[in-house]
Amino acid sequence: MLWIKALHIVFVMSWFAGLFYLPRIFVNLAMETDTTTTTRLLLMARKLYRFTTILAVPALVFGAALLSFGFGQGPGNGWLHAKLVLVLLVIGYHHACGSLLKKFERGANKRNHKWYRWFNEVPVVLLVLIVILVVVKPF
Repeated sequence: MLWIKALHIVFVMSWFAGLFYLPRIFVNLAMETDTTTTTRLLLMARKLYRFTTILAVPALVFGAALLSFGFGQGPGNGWLHAKLVLVLLVIGYHHACGSLLKKFERGANKRNHKWYRWFNEVPVVLLVLIVILVVVKPF
């Protein structure tokens, strides 16, 4: 079970690295006016989103494996339920990034770089909350 837990942590960290960086590319896309630079940033964003999606799969699979082996089950496991809700929010955020990328690709972005700077903070907050729940197990 420790191998599964270790792999889960590695893939979660890798997934979040992509979720931290992709919105930073969106910030630059929202400010950019040069078409050559925009094309390059879109290519970077597409590749990062695709790779981040690939990394999310084993993170979720290893997390599900931990659940199937009974990790976090038993009395006082309210923290696990809260964590799973936050994981669903992370998955939703990931999909929102894909939707925003499609808007940039169509030239239909309506948001400014300040909005994307705030949007970029969402995975940070989610990760902090998840780590606190897993380590502290407050309920």
